[in-house]
Amino acid sequence: MEHTLTSPLDMHIHFREGAMLRTVAPLSAREFAGGVIMPNLVPPVDTLERLLRYRAEIESVTGAMNFSPYMTLFFRAYREEELRAARPHIIGIKLYPAGVTTNSEAGVQSIRDAEPTMEIMESLGIPLLVHGETAGFVLDREREFLPIYAHLARRFPRLTIVMEHITTREAVALLDEYPNLYATITLHHLQITLDDVAGGLLQPHLFCKPIAKRPEDRAALLQAALTPHPKVMFGSDSAPHPVHAKEAAACAAGVFSAPVALPLLADIFER
Repeated sequence: MEHTLTSPLDMHIHFREGAMLRTVAPLSAREFAGGVIMPNLVPPVDTLERLLRYRAEIESVTGAMNFSPYMTLFFRAYREEELRAARPHIIGIKLYPAGVTTNSEAGVQSIRDAEPTMEIMESLGIPLLVHGETAGFVLDREREFLPIYAHLARRFPRLTIVMEHITTREAVALLDEYPNLYATITLHHLQITLDDVAGGLLQPHLFCKPIAKRPEDRAALLQAALTPHPKVMFGSDSAPHPVHAKEAAACAAGVFSAPVALPLLADIFER
């Protein structure tokens, strides 16, 4: 069977900076027409000046490959004039609860305190992208965050909210309850369950956040992707780390899938 994709997009990528960016960005740019670039660097991409420098660094590596980087700002308390200036240069603002994943220490401590910025985003038509996990028990973190999504969807009905890298049946079901909720799904969450990560010897290169869940959760994600659900997008969440950070006692979270994302997606759809 032959599959033809004219301009595939990866709606969630981590490129990092410097030598790592120069290594991994071409692997995405070779096969994707564009991608949504995550802002959780150190320091985070939370000013227009920082964002424009970062985009220029990406374009210096991928410019010959016809790849469009869709930039995001790291969520913080923004003034309206800051967001008006940034709006032409961004596809959204990425909210990380503080400490839930790689380089999120500067993230949001209180959703209530974040709502004034969300009001401005709603008025300006800037989407909100969310890493939706609490600090609870690891298998429950996404489920515990779902009421927060529901609250925000009701509180800001004109704000487009993207639930990033969903992993549970309940998150898929929530898409049908609120018209302004959307979601991305990763390649690895379509393929693996927690058993693949930790059912035998620990597999550090399959460890990510949110962690892979149960077979019935994977089945719900596959159903949403293959039907396809009209509010679901592919976002690889490809997250590179140095080998010494993955094959370590304190293993970094992230699955690096950029080199194989498209062929493995094609295989899933064909099967």
